[in-house]
Amino acid sequence: MAKREIPLGEGVLYGLYQNRIRRWLSHQELPKHVAMILDGNRRWAKQRLLETAAHGHRAGAAKFREFLIWCDDLGISVATLYLLSTDNLTGRDPEELDELFQIIGDLAEDLSHFRNWRVQHVGSHDGLPADLLATLAAAEKRTEHNTGLHINLAVGYGGRREIADAMRSIVKKHGDEGGTLDALAEILTPELIGDHLYTGGQPDPDLVIRTSGEQRLSDFMLWQSAHSEFYFVEALGPDLREVDFLRALRDYARRQRRYGS
Repeated sequence: MAKREIPLGEGVLYGLYQNRIRRWLSHQELPKHVAMILDGNRRWAKQRLLETAAHGHRAGAAKFREFLIWCDDLGISVATLYLLSTDNLTGRDPEELDELFQIIGDLAEDLSHFRNWRVQHVGSHDGLPADLLATLAAAEKRTEHNTGLHINLAVGYGGRREIADAMRSIVKKHGDEGGTLDALAEILTPELIGDHLYTGGQPDPDLVIRTSGEQRLSDFMLWQSAHSEFYFVEALGPDLREVDFLRALRDYARRQRRYGS
């Protein structure tokens, strides 16, 4: 029988290299919150001549689950996954969107039964189907007392929309309490706005990772990422390997964070 050729990334040397990075990271300060833009699912499906983009989205969902395991095993506390933007809701084919809604719902259901993870939907409800919203709400309810990895599922999410919603929430609360505009101007601070974001009460992401070689935020966590570190991976989303993630963490650990200075 012919010996199977070992693909790049599966050999002994690869494993030793990956373990060496892990050992180095065990002595470093890791991010508490990692945000992930897993981009390139549609291109991945197209390159493989698959019939629909849904094949890529399913592969991306499976990779998200792997990514969360990698985060959890390293003790990272919070992970935010960019699953569906507000722009996607108006810029994608309705049939593709319907398939994507189902894939996201399946992912949320799966994650809510896995380990001791806590699942939270961050995003607007506008434009999302009732059955998906019900699935996301059920996942939140089922995991609300879990104490493990906190997972934010950014669905129907837009950074500018989030800031606008935060401001509306602040103004409404202030008005309901009988406050004046002058008084609101006195108390309006970045901290107050942060408390009213979808991720209110959570630490901002220390590290934002994006796959597929694209180097832009695409309206993702605009407020929260003001002092984040960014890392861009050439691999398409479904092709992301654990070693790529470990390299991102190694790069993060080597940086001197300046927090805007």
